[in-house]
Amino acid sequence: MTSVAQIIPQYAVPRTVPAAMPEWHGLLNHLRMIALECRVAAREDLFQACALLSTKRDVARDAHARALLKCLRQAVAAPVTFYRPGTTQVSFDEAWLMQALTCKRAGDNDSFAFLIRSRVNPLYQRQVAFLLAGISEQFAQL
Repeated sequence: MTSVAQIIPQYAVPRTVPAAMPEWHGLLNHLRMIALECRVAAREDLFQACALLSTKRDVARDAHARALLKCLRQAVAAPVTFYRPGTTQVSFDEAWLMQALTCKRAGDNDSFAFLIRSRVNPLYQRQVAFLLAGISEQFAQL
């Protein structure tokens, strides 16, 4: 008998935060809190959300994260899973997001672009990259 984990291993088997990435814990829990808030908020169009943001420092720290999490389902055309804050397991979506942020923070633009292209609808790639870059920049200041 074939198990679900054998058919779709990336979705069926929860991951844990890699020990090599301890900085993930705080950022991931913060993004999970924002994701909880966004679950009850109205959905936004990705283009409109990006148009409302600026790169000025006086913009609220969470504005990029809130805009991304409200629109991510539209960009990937699939349900997006975020676990509750404090959970040690990491969903596929959370792992993808954290890896993209890690690549952007490290200046690995090739890997960052690959991650965006591998998951995001081509129509929304520029906006998602912009929002991820904003998140990476804002949280690097913590």
